[in-house]
Amino acid sequence: MAEDLEQITNDLERHVKLAEDRLNQLKYLQADFENYRKWSEKEKAVVIALANESLIKDLLVILDDFDQAIPSLEKEENREGLLMIRKKMMKILSEYGLQPIECEGKKFDPHFHEVISKERCQQESDTILKDFSTGYQLKSKVIRPSKVKIAEHFAENEGENNGKREDYRN
Repeated sequence: MAEDLEQITNDLERHVKLAEDRLNQLKYLQADFENYRKWSEKEKAVVIALANESLIKDLLVILDDFDQAIPSLEKEENREGLLMIRKKMMKILSEYGLQPIECEGKKFDPHFHEVISKERCQQESDTILKDFSTGYQLKSKVIRPSKVKIAEHFAENEGENNGKREDYRN
């Protein structure tokens, strides 16, 4: 009877250990599945964002066409209609996270701007003077940088020596 009790105790310990091992395996599988589910959701969001980005980049061409057409229609009746359509389009695109990059009068930033030309003037160097083509951000990502003209500081007294200082030491 003592042997039977010892055998039953050993079997019970073995089964308890086996049950604990299976429980640990289930916990790992559950954690792995949860990680996979989170990764899958992130991946899905990235795919959607990339699809939106591609579509929005294609629509920027239409916005550019509006921006070029509207000034030429100053005295025409169609101007107000085109302005309304452009405004609606920008409202919809802004709901998806599209924002124009503001730049005139600001400092040049290579992450947001592309220099097309420079102009020597009295303003501080690297100040944006003109925005040739509006840049856009989709959420926090720049999808098209602004094409700009920046200032190169030119002091009035630099003209005589081509901007070079003379050394007056003997």
